[in-house]
Amino acid sequence: MKPYTRSRTDLRAFSRAALLLAILIQPSAGRQSAAPGKSTALTPAERKASAAVKVETIRKVTSTLASPEMEGRGTATPGGDRAAAFIKNEFVRLGLKPLGDAGTYFQAIKFKSYEAQPESAVTTGDAVLKFGEDFVPAPPLNSDKQDVTGGLVFVGYGVVSPELKRDDLSGLDLKGKIVVVTGARPKNVDAAAWAKAASPEIVFGGLFLRGIAGVIAANATDEPYSLVANYLSRRRVSLADDPALAFKLPPILLASSEGMEKLFAGSGGTFAQAVQKLENGERASQDFNRPATINLRVKREEGTGSNVAGLLEGSDPKLKEEAIIYTAHYDAYGKGSNGQIFAGAADNALGVGMVLSIAEAFAKSGPRPKRSIIFLALTGEEYGLLGSEYWVKHPAWPLEKIAANLNYDGIGTEVYGPVKQVVGYGLELSEIGPIVENVAAATGIRIVPDPLPEEKAFERSDHYAFVKKGVPAMMLLGAPDTDTASLVARIKKWIEADYHQPSDIVRPEWNWDGPRTLAVTGMLVGARVANGQGMPKWRPSSRFQRPAPAAHAPAPRL
Repeated sequence: MKPYTRSRTDLRAFSRAALLLAILIQPSAGRQSAAPGKSTALTPAERKASAAVKVETIRKVTSTLASPEMEGRGTATPGGDRAAAFIKNEFVRLGLKPLGDAGTYFQAIKFKSYEAQPESAVTTGDAVLKFGEDFVPAPPLNSDKQDVTGGLVFVGYGVVSPELKRDDLSGLDLKGKIVVVTGARPKNVDAAAWAKAASPEIVFGGLFLRGIAGVIAANATDEPYSLVANYLSRRRVSLADDPALAFKLPPILLASSEGMEKLFAGSGGTFAQAVQKLENGERASQDFNRPATINLRVKREEGTGSNVAGLLEGSDPKLKEEAIIYTAHYDAYGKGSNGQIFAGAADNALGVGMVLSIAEAFAKSGPRPKRSIIFLALTGEEYGLLGSEYWVKHPAWPLEKIAANLNYDGIGTEVYGPVKQVVGYGLELSEIGPIVENVAAATGIRIVPDPLPEEKAFERSDHYAFVKKGVPAMMLLGAPDTDTASLVARIKKWIEADYHQPSDIVRPEWNWDGPRTLAVTGMLVGARVANGQGMPKWRPSSRFQRPAPAAHAPAPRL
């Protein structure tokens, strides 16, 4: 699951949502009430299909995709290509029709990427700041090579505010200088006024207008520098046709406390002392009267990655022109320049395993549903839902004929034990919600709505690309029926240690029955949508509605 941006700030939002979910999914908080007038009992065909969802398939797919041979399934990398080929072979094994380019299972997407290189450095006097250890460049990185030299100047918070009667830049000539800035705020200052005056847009914009040559900023987040640097030093990917910035920014670096102390060496004081002065409301800006040099080296590449799509054709001569689409992203962060592999087991090899187990159940249990079923494994999710955004712009199936999208993505709470409670992100927004509630009542699980909608977790995975095009969609996450304290502790530990880290691996203690239950839930929901009389609609209160169908929409490829 992607953060809103590549900053760790948005991870904290997801952490709060996940922890609140753990608190809320107690027996008294769930609901099992079925939609009025609807049967909750499973039909013989549904029971047969449920039995066809195999733990062995989920385990095999997850373990294979998270194996070292896949090298973290990076977007537009050899490891990503191997993962796509494995998924394609699974589609072939299940007898699914290809729904990619030119009769293949692959929808090719051109990407571009860049990654700062370890030989990048900052020097001033006798001090050398090392890439990663002392500093990392912040995006965007406009050039393959940047060599900037200028006088070194500390500007404190960089705040200029008549309202606060503060001007950290007064008396300083900043043109052509490399500026050092820190964050946080002084004691006893109005928080709202400070937030306005000290926003990065205002501070950095003011510095750029003064013609600076570069910025070195102290880590002012409440996350450790090592974690922030881990993210910022990774390869970054975008669609090949994304426009470049119309202008070039000076280099912007984030420095550790140790790196900042190296910059302050010989200045008559330490960085820690300067921070203390600033917190006490004193001015600490100063010209260090010595030059500094920033040398950045960036590796840029272009490549092709693929969405992988398979089709189970519907059995009804007319309704087969409409489809349910299951999605899960198969990409993770690949292999770092230091050789670390981001296996992405819970996020999201596990999601792909569940979707493929659903495909197997539909393909092997029979009879086929009335509507067609699309199974779509997406790339580029971790970099901004790139694969799903590309697919909805270049759909292999008319979007107005997609009845619903069911997405699998998350942090792996399903493996904590037998799943007894499920959160449906988006459940309350469309007519899919009552279907989910009926399935829950039939299978003995509790459904929990999005516990913290203001954190916008609903907008942070691939289903949201479909939602924006008017397709009713939801994402399913599961959790065991366990005591709240244990669940909270386990989620918190995973968020802090494993989320988007090399340690997100398949572990011996995983309970594979949990993912099977979540897969069965999604399979039954999809089957009921596929066999229903009409396509689900958004609720009138939802801001998401289908656009008017195109006058000459292309026919589905059957």
